[in-house]
Amino acid sequence: MSLPAPQLSVVADADDRSWAAGERPTPSRQTFITIRGLSKSFNGTVVYDRFDLDLPQGEFISIFGPNGCGKSTLINMISGLLPLDAGQVLFDGQTIQETRRSYVFQNYRDALFPWLRAIDNIHYPLKLMGLSRRERAARVEQLLADFEVKIDLNAYPYMLSGGQQQTVSILRALITNPEVLFLDEPFSALDYEMTLFMREQLQRVFMKTKTTTLLVSHDLEEAVQLANRVLLLTRRPTRVADAVEIDLPWPRRTESVIDARFVELKSHCLAVFQREIVH
Repeated sequence: MSLPAPQLSVVADADDRSWAAGERPTPSRQTFITIRGLSKSFNGTVVYDRFDLDLPQGEFISIFGPNGCGKSTLINMISGLLPLDAGQVLFDGQTIQETRRSYVFQNYRDALFPWLRAIDNIHYPLKLMGLSRRERAARVEQLLADFEVKIDLNAYPYMLSGGQQQTVSILRALITNPEVLFLDEPFSALDYEMTLFMREQLQRVFMKTKTTTLLVSHDLEEAVQLANRVLLLTRRPTRVADAVEIDLPWPRRTESVIDARFVELKSHCLAVFQREIVH
């Protein structure tokens, strides 16, 4: 793992051409994450049974489904945080251990080391990687140059707002240049105003880095707004009910959620979800 704790990212360069032009990232390879025969049970309850899935590179993929269907379990297994009962997960043919990955957990309050300043939290994974102080400083300096960071990075986490702490967590996630970024309901502990702000920042990050991103969300509007593709899961034993391509231009700002196409896509996802919870 890139880090033993969560992460996320901050505002992208205001001059980023992809963001300004409203373009979508183009995956360089068709399939990046390959899941075959994945099985997982808890106390005799089968959550996944010989589950297969292919996910493309360079896409932002939201995962949505009924409570208890195993959304977080899925990304925990894909990321290597949770062992599989059976099956295999490969990243462009490589194992989990051979793939750079970062993970952002739900609770930002537990994400950062409270005894370290924000800047030292960002440095921390590079120390684990064995980089010299000079190499770490150069890497962090480049990262901060790529993003607009309006935070006192010499402050300790308790001195920062929730959104600022998540921003630091994002930076710490990106410092290792992950091939895959996992986000498990990263805004669930934030108020609505900060959630809207962080959704916009996360889009900027994605357009800047083109990092393959998997987001677990309990908010359908959020899932549609942020993704290239929404995976709609069924009740247990879990399968994919639908994989909905979100063909909306970037950026998807707050007002985008009342656009006719957005409403159409969200309505389709909702219909699939309601069908699944009835069964």
